[in-house]
Amino acid sequence: MSGLREVAEPFVVSDPAGVAIRARLKRLAAQDEKVLVLVGAHLGALASRDLKARCADGLEHCADRWAARKRELTPVSSARWAGAITKASHDQWALARRCQLAHIQTLEAGIAAIAQRLARPVGAKGSKKAAGGYRSRQEWFAKSRRLQVLQDRLERERADHAAGTVHVVRGGRRLARARHHLEATGLTEAQWRERWEAERWFLQADGESGKRYGNETIRITPDGGLSIKLPALLKDLANAPHGRYVFTAPVRFVHRGTEWADRVEANRAVAYRIHYDTGRNRWYVTASWQIPPRATIPLKTALAHGLIGVDANADHLAAWRLDVHGNPIGNPRRFFYDLSGTAGHRDAQVRHTLTRLLHWAQSCGVAAIAIEDLDFAAEKTREKHGRRKRFRQLISGMPTGRLRARLSAMADATGIAIIAVDPAYTSKWGAQHWQKPLTTRTRKTTRHDAAAVAIGRRAQGWPIRRRTAPPPHDQSDRAGHRTAQARPAIPGREGPRPHVPGLRTRSVRAGRGANAGNQNAQHRSERSAEHEPWHQDSLPSVRRNGQPISSNALPLVSGTHLRMKGIESAAKTV
Repeated sequence: MSGLREVAEPFVVSDPAGVAIRARLKRLAAQDEKVLVLVGAHLGALASRDLKARCADGLEHCADRWAARKRELTPVSSARWAGAITKASHDQWALARRCQLAHIQTLEAGIAAIAQRLARPVGAKGSKKAAGGYRSRQEWFAKSRRLQVLQDRLERERADHAAGTVHVVRGGRRLARARHHLEATGLTEAQWRERWEAERWFLQADGESGKRYGNETIRITPDGGLSIKLPALLKDLANAPHGRYVFTAPVRFVHRGTEWADRVEANRAVAYRIHYDTGRNRWYVTASWQIPPRATIPLKTALAHGLIGVDANADHLAAWRLDVHGNPIGNPRRFFYDLSGTAGHRDAQVRHTLTRLLHWAQSCGVAAIAIEDLDFAAEKTREKHGRRKRFRQLISGMPTGRLRARLSAMADATGIAIIAVDPAYTSKWGAQHWQKPLTTRTRKTTRHDAAAVAIGRRAQGWPIRRRTAPPPHDQSDRAGHRTAQARPAIPGREGPRPHVPGLRTRSVRAGRGANAGNQNAQHRSERSAEHEPWHQDSLPSVRRNGQPISSNALPLVSGTHLRMKGIESAAKTV
C-alpha cells in the first residue's frame, strides 16, 4: 500500500439553480420612504412573532399548524403578505436546523482531536496521519478543561437537535452582540439602533407564475414602475386602486435586464426584496427567479478545445492554459485580489477577478475551466492545527465556497463549463514534476503555476507527472515500457518513428532507425536477432608473388597499424 488516498474523478459542475439581480431605487420622494419604513416595520414585527411561533412548534410542525399561523396573520396584513411571512419563517427555521447539525459535527471533530492529543505523552512528535502530544503540561491541562467545555456544549446541542429547538436572531446574532461593543465596532447607539431596525424589517415576497407581471405583492412593470400591496392596517396610505401604493422612482435593472423583462412580460414568477443600506442611505430592490435544470454537457465535449487550469490561493488565482494533450501553452497568468475590508469589498474583488479570468478564457477559445473542489470546513478548527494560527487564518480567508459559486454562476452566462477536480496532491506533484521544467531565464514558474498545470491535467484524465522513469537496468524490457508516454489505444505507439530530415540532436544519424519497430531485429528477451543460424565464412585467399599462402603464415598486425598503412598508401597514390 502506498498510503495515498484514492483520487476522485473530475466532474462538470452543474449550472446555477437561480438568478438574482439588484437595482437601486433612485429619486425616492419623502412619502415613498415613509411608506417603505412603515410597511417594513409593521411586517417585520409580524415576521418576528411568526418566527417565534414556528420555533416553538419544533418537530411537531405540520400543514395544519402552518395554515393556522397564516390565518392569524391575514387580518392584520393580507393573504399574500401572510403567505410570504410564514414561508420565510419556515425557511429560516430549516436553515437554522442545518447550521445546528453542522455545528454538532464541528464539535465532534474538535473533541476527537483533543482526546487523541491528550492520550499521547507530553512533547510526543506527530506524523502525517496522527497529531502529536501537547508541548507542555500547562497546555495539556488547558486543553483538558476545554475538552470538558466542548463535551457539555455538545450535549446541549444534541438535546436541542433531538427536540427540534433552534436559536435564531432576526437581524443577525453578530449585530446583536455588537450592541455591547459599540466602541470596537465604531458605531454610536443611534447608528446601531437604526441599523438593527432596518435589518429586522420585512419587505420581500415570492412570485407566482400566471399572475400579472409575476408578482401580485411587490410588482414591477416592464417599464420600471414599482408598486406594493399595502397591509390592511395601512390602507389609508394607498394612492392607487385595490389598496396599492405606486412609487415615483422608476426601477431599471442593468445586469440581465433583458432576461428579467422577458419573464415579467410573460407573467412568470419573480421574487422581490426591498432593503435599506443604512451606511450609504440608499434603498435597493433585488429580483430573483429560478432557472429550470438543464442537462450537463459531457466531460469530453467540454475538453474538446483544451482548458485552463486554475489554482486558488489566498491572494490570487494562478491559471495556465493547456492543450488537448495536457501540454502548457504560453505563459501563466495570475489574477490578484484583496480580501481585506468589508464583505461587499471582498465580494467585489472576487467578482472582478473572475470576470478577468473568464474574459481571458474567451480570448483563448477554450470551453472549460478546471478548479479544485476545495472544502476547508474540517481544517479551520483550532483543535486540529493548534498554535498554527497564521495557517488557520490563511485557509479561513480563502473564499472557496463563494469562489466556486460565483464562478459557476458567471461562467453559465459565457458558455464556459466548470470542471471540479480532486485537490489531493496537486500542489506537491505539480511542483515536483512541472515547476523546474517550466522555469526559464525569462519566466519564473511558481509552485502555484505548476499546481494549475497539475489541476488541468487531472481534469483531462492525464497523469500529473510528465513521464514514467526509464527502465532502471538497461534499455531492455525487463523493467517494462514507459506507459505514460502513449496509451495502448494510440495506434503506432510501438512502431518506428517517422524520419525527420535535418540536423539530429542525438548520436544516431538519420536513416539508422529503420528497424526500430521490428522486435526481431533487436536484441530482445526471447527473440532472436537474426532468423538464420550464424556461421563464420572462410578467410579470403591471400597470394604473395602469385603463390597462395596459408593464413597461419600471416603476421599479426594490429588494427591501428593497418589503418596507418592504409593512410600511407593513400598518400603515396595522391
